[in-house]
Amino acid sequence: MGTEKEPHNNDEKAVYATQETEQDLSTGECTVFQVSPEAERRLLWKLDLLQISMLPTMGICYMLQYMDKLALSQATLLNLRQDLVTWQGLVGNQYTWCSVVFYFGYLAGSIPTSYLMVRLPLGKYVSTSVFLWGGILMCHAACQNYGGLVTARFFLGVGEAAVAPGFGLITGMFYKREEQPARQAAWFIGNCIANIIGGVVAWGIGNSASGLQSWRLLFLVLGGITSGYALILFFVLPDSPAKASFLSESERTIAVQRTLQNKTGSAAVTEEFLWDQVIDAIQDPQAWLLILYTFCVNLANGGLTSFSTIIIAGFGYSNFESLLLQMPMGLCQLIFLILTALMATYIRSSRIMSMILNVIVSVIGVVLIYTLDDSQKVVKLVGLCFVATFAANIPLSLSIITSNVAGTTKRSMLSVSLFIAYCVGNIVGPQFYYASQEPVYSSGIEATLCGLVLGVFFLGCLFVYYIWENKRRDGRHGVMNEGFDVHDLVEEQNRKTDRQISGFRYTI
Repeated sequence: MGTEKEPHNNDEKAVYATQETEQDLSTGECTVFQVSPEAERRLLWKLDLLQISMLPTMGICYMLQYMDKLALSQATLLNLRQDLVTWQGLVGNQYTWCSVVFYFGYLAGSIPTSYLMVRLPLGKYVSTSVFLWGGILMCHAACQNYGGLVTARFFLGVGEAAVAPGFGLITGMFYKREEQPARQAAWFIGNCIANIIGGVVAWGIGNSASGLQSWRLLFLVLGGITSGYALILFFVLPDSPAKASFLSESERTIAVQRTLQNKTGSAAVTEEFLWDQVIDAIQDPQAWLLILYTFCVNLANGGLTSFSTIIIAGFGYSNFESLLLQMPMGLCQLIFLILTALMATYIRSSRIMSMILNVIVSVIGVVLIYTLDDSQKVVKLVGLCFVATFAANIPLSLSIITSNVAGTTKRSMLSVSLFIAYCVGNIVGPQFYYASQEPVYSSGIEATLCGLVLGVFFLGCLFVYYIWENKRRDGRHGVMNEGFDVHDLVEEQNRKTDRQISGFRYTI
């Protein structure tokens, strides 16, 4: 014990062995190293900006995902719905179901994804899913009737199911708990950019001189770009820090070592699927509070994603103006995302309070839309921009999972469970947007308000639970020490969960 290793290159000069365990990193066990701040800073810079294989890559991919998701709403203003009415007599809430069935596919894809993300190389699995979803989006252009569109939407959801949970898990593998909110937000910025430029792209395609209907061209262009990007993603998206090809051997050692103090499980190897961790997840109060919160706020998201352009047109704007007016929604979301990430990173114990603040802003936006008359269309548009701010909480929700859940199987299960709740909320939400109420959708706005208020309530409960549980553990086991604890490391390597590791404390 206590041997010292001679460094062999400049990177390795920063790494010294201070304690050894019985097995090597490659077998799933971990040697504890003391890593110099200089080596950590170099690695962090490389992960953040200098390599295409991390944050920029995931951000661009997430932008494409959301642009693809918005494509149905935009295609509606490019005469998709009118063409379906002409060809087949689209009636009632059939358009709503074209939107909703996407989330049935997402839900169906999430179930095997929770297992496959543990068993298969994570980066390869996610990039393959991206390639398939791009191809499926291109198939939308061939739709001639309601049945074809519904089928295409379902399989698009299946293809997209791995992306956000996979990105969340990859971020948790490479970054410390305190670093995760800003990095989760960094790739989620793609969502905001999609809102900003997606309308411009659709507007440009709608005004292009083409022999093909504009909505068909929109699906072909976006789907082709997505599948092409997946080929890049396949070669650059890492499976884990221990297998990251863009890092040197010493950098991989540092990358694994620095995240061990998260106490959320080693990313050195792909673990087997552990059923006792599944049971622990089912019994965990934080899991249910996060699931209930996610379901409630996505009652709002389901309607906004599918009907925002129609709602904007109902304020008194033309179809093409409505496409362009998605830009301020994305800009507002981007501003709140940056503010939220900064608060969560630099203000202690502010993650959940930041999330509550964002949802309250969304509640204010819904009230503006619901109470103002049509003559105040600019203020109602501002209200719609405010409503979109709750979406800035998605990266923080993911960072709570990666920071506050130990055990690879449990973390994967909860990550996917959150997206199952996301799907169910997005399925239920649009059901309140009755075709007979277009474009006001008063029932949909009321359901949105109820969902957001309940979301604030469940976040408040989660905040209280974390404080109570941390104090309970401090009273039983003593105040947690920062950094490594040998006993905690042994518990982690024995594949225990956050509820079983005595030194684990929840990040608030």
